[in-house]
Amino acid sequence: MYSFDYCIGIINTKLSCKKLIILFIQDGHCVCRYPLGMSGGQIQDEDISASSQWSESTAARYGRLDFEEGDGAWCPEITVEPDSLKEFLQIDLRSLHFITLVGTQGRHAGGIGNEFAQMYKIKYSRDGSRWISWRNRQGKQVIEGNRNAYDIVLKDLEPPIIARFVRFMPVTDHSMNVCMRVELYGCEWLDGLVSYNVPAGEQMTISGHPVYLNDSVYDGAVIHSMTEGLGQLTDGVCGLDDFTDSHVYNVWEGYDYVGWNNESFPSGYVEIMFEFDRTRNFTTMKVHCNNMFSKHVKVFRQVVCYFRSESDWEATPLSFSPVVDEKNPSARFVTVNLANHMASAIKCQFYFADAWMLFSEITFQSAVCRLYSVLLYKVFLPVPSPEDDPTHKVDDSNTRILIGCLVAIIFILVAIIVIILWRQVWQKMLEKVSSSKIYSLKYQPVALCIAIDFPPGGGQICSFTPPSFILVPSDVKNRRTSSPGFLVSVCVSCCVKASTSTAASKSTTTTVVQDGVPHYAEADIVNLQGVTGSNTYAIPALTMDLLSGKDVAVEEFPRKLLTFKEKLGEGQFGEVHLCEAEGMQEFMNKEFLFDYPEGQPVLVAVKMLRSDANKNARNDFLKEIKIMSRLKDPNIIRLLAVCIYSDPLCMITEYMENGDLNQFLSRHEPEGQLALLSNAPTVSFNNLCYMATQIASGMKYLSSLNFVHRDLATRNCLVGKNYTIKIADFGMSRNLYSGDYYRIQGRAVLPIRWMSWESILLGKFTTASDVWAFGVTLWEILTFCKEQPYSQLTDEQVIENTGEFFRDQKRQIYLPQPVLCPDSLYKIMLSCWKRNTKERPSFQEIHRALLDRQP
Repeated sequence: MYSFDYCIGIINTKLSCKKLIILFIQDGHCVCRYPLGMSGGQIQDEDISASSQWSESTAARYGRLDFEEGDGAWCPEITVEPDSLKEFLQIDLRSLHFITLVGTQGRHAGGIGNEFAQMYKIKYSRDGSRWISWRNRQGKQVIEGNRNAYDIVLKDLEPPIIARFVRFMPVTDHSMNVCMRVELYGCEWLDGLVSYNVPAGEQMTISGHPVYLNDSVYDGAVIHSMTEGLGQLTDGVCGLDDFTDSHVYNVWEGYDYVGWNNESFPSGYVEIMFEFDRTRNFTTMKVHCNNMFSKHVKVFRQVVCYFRSESDWEATPLSFSPVVDEKNPSARFVTVNLANHMASAIKCQFYFADAWMLFSEITFQSAVCRLYSVLLYKVFLPVPSPEDDPTHKVDDSNTRILIGCLVAIIFILVAIIVIILWRQVWQKMLEKVSSSKIYSLKYQPVALCIAIDFPPGGGQICSFTPPSFILVPSDVKNRRTSSPGFLVSVCVSCCVKASTSTAASKSTTTTVVQDGVPHYAEADIVNLQGVTGSNTYAIPALTMDLLSGKDVAVEEFPRKLLTFKEKLGEGQFGEVHLCEAEGMQEFMNKEFLFDYPEGQPVLVAVKMLRSDANKNARNDFLKEIKIMSRLKDPNIIRLLAVCIYSDPLCMITEYMENGDLNQFLSRHEPEGQLALLSNAPTVSFNNLCYMATQIASGMKYLSSLNFVHRDLATRNCLVGKNYTIKIADFGMSRNLYSGDYYRIQGRAVLPIRWMSWESILLGKFTTASDVWAFGVTLWEILTFCKEQPYSQLTDEQVIENTGEFFRDQKRQIYLPQPVLCPDSLYKIMLSCWKRNTKERPSFQEIHRALLDRQP
């Protein structure tokens, strides 16, 4: 979707005094296909509205995908008629978002309802007043919807849209009742660009064939020029080296580019004006240009940029000339250094280097500079009034000098305090992480904000975000003075761009820390989620190198013998399905034992890679197959077979008849009088311990291979006959457990309530961090999964609590001892949550301790 450098530009816009939130990169691209909050609840009820509703129980707030609250969906008051677009469901995202995908569902309501929208249109707005109808690359506005009331239908928006407000408008070809549940997928639009004005693209003729270089998806006004809109220059898609190649979208030649001929511009340049949402500090502009000089197309010769900060344009423009390249015809990004100019609008004049100039994408890297405190001063001096002493005159010049001296002294003191604190914090961070380099992305101090009040009210110092942290709880330190009658509030706001180094080519690298245990430094922590949405193991680079040369040690399975049962989950490039496999016994190694009688279909989970997945996703999928084929333990889900001779690629793994442990335990009760009265199924304490022992055994096996699971929880443990447990990896892909994952700005998904403090703060995943997660999993088991870990804390408070573990000032909060849990088991849990990783027990020790409890 976006280039790596553009991702860094997005990162820059998110820097603040409180915390640093990183937009992670996957396969060299920014990931922008995450639910924006209809199904997850981040979008509030008051931000969902509609034209009308059947009743209060079918109001707009019930139009959330995969929810069955109220009467099961949003339903308009009247029957939807053909060609009528009066009814709509509207979502306010509160800020501009880059929306790439939409999902819809009908009203099922447990079988009571059967209303759905077979077709719909989308309208969107950036300001709430001007509404734009979305259309695809072929100009079609109608989107195919649902064919039944319960299945979720996902549709890519090609091109994507940039909007704050979105309306779903049901469309029918005959009068009918419709109901809708919806979700939007994408990410926040942090570029800040709200429109660009540019001359309309022109037509080129090559060998008698027309090549149309117009901006066909521009959503502003298009006459002789294009005004107040966004289009192909911001759709995240870069044009091909050969601009005449049109097979990608099955449209006309030249589709990806907007181009102009120098004969139409006597001045020798094309002028483009960019309007932004606010005043920003601009570091660079990146222009993706075609350079097919054999067809008289070249990168621009020079660009001259003017900046407007308030209402006036700066008199002195910025000029930049790229290096002329007449040897390599490849399209490329040209980076223009904007030298930290402050502006709310930029006007750039691009000069022709040949007959034609073609652009496909223009992006900006900028930081939002906000003044956190207003510079105020007021001096109260005990001077006599002229009425009291007519001979006394107030010397205004002396007062101004005094004020100037006082302000200068304050600035000097502030600078000294900042330097001292900066050195202390930096030294402490170096001591903590001196033995490991956590990231290949290196950040300089990003934002420095000081506010000092004299007196009362106190002030705050927000120090820079340390370079090795992903999420850092903010510390506020007060500084006060006893000087009476003097008020000064100062803010120093630094818009310092983060410097970056080249990203690591491998998403998972191995670094050896002081204790000799390898850990996995995640330059791209979103890789916790694999291509099909399931969790991915972290493994040593050495082990991966050994696996890379081996063939897959599992057999090809005939697809026709798979019968689809239900979809368990999905990811960016694939899905996980529950299926029945016929004749699976014939394809299994002799060492594997089935609980299924001969000839009976076997319940399996099928991870399926979508056929349109890119090359990197396919390689990752095949790598996951090799990893899974290595795992052979009675308490780890086994890879049974594969389908890799044709698309879509599939891997077939075990699935247990009782589903996952979380759902299994939540349907049961502990043995006792309460269970007898409610007639609920029960699980004995001994069986709980037996299941926990099996999990410890499976994790002991993984740790012996130096594999790190990274998402151990009851949702990732499957239950078979006689309380048999096998550790799985696809809980992350299931909508059912979306609430167990914290999304950083809607992008990275992290199971923070199960993660150790060093995994959250330092991105460090080891067997010791899996031990921490085992302690939480054991707590889940002994509470029968009746509540989420740290249910009394918000996600942000959970992150703050990890900061207390880091500071180690005995203020951290632990999960409480469950009612059923004896002291000996709670001691095991507490040992799993030791701050020092060396003090945590190994899985061998945990397994031995749990075995000793077996009857």
